[in-house]
Amino acid sequence: MIRNATVSDATAIRELINAYAELDRMLFRSQAEIYQAIRDFQVYESDGRVVGCCALQVYWSDLGEIKSLAIEKGYQGRGIGSGLVRAALAEARRLGLPRVFALTLEREFFERLGFRATPMESLPLKVWSDCIRCPKQDRCDEVALVHDLGERPGLPAEGLHNMDEA
Repeated sequence: MIRNATVSDATAIRELINAYAELDRMLFRSQAEIYQAIRDFQVYESDGRVVGCCALQVYWSDLGEIKSLAIEKGYQGRGIGSGLVRAALAEARRLGLPRVFALTLEREFFERLGFRATPMESLPLKVWSDCIRCPKQDRCDEVALVHDLGERPGLPAEGLHNMDEA
């Protein structure tokens, strides 16, 4: 079952994410970071346990990120990750975001869900947030992918915004 995360899920979310971080597949997240972003997360619960998580972080009026997608090892291959990403995309649509992106090592997974590759340089906001503290920033092996959800009424399609414009 996919549902919005609650504060009682924070430890399980951190453990899922940090298990991937130990494999150099994600950035480590502290308990405090998870609590601060808890409203961004959706979780997959099985038998009363959180076995998957995914977050949607809003960056600007026209851009969000799908991040922290983590599925417990014994639950992979069951469509849980796809379900969590689809739930995050539905939330992005509800919020009125026309575009979301993901930085990932799992290009094909995201392409099956409608994402398309884009140059890293087209994501200026991302460079100044998580990437700045990533130990792999000078030798990044992730691919940037974007999913267009459609234009928001009344907003021009002028590309991705830079926070310096605010």
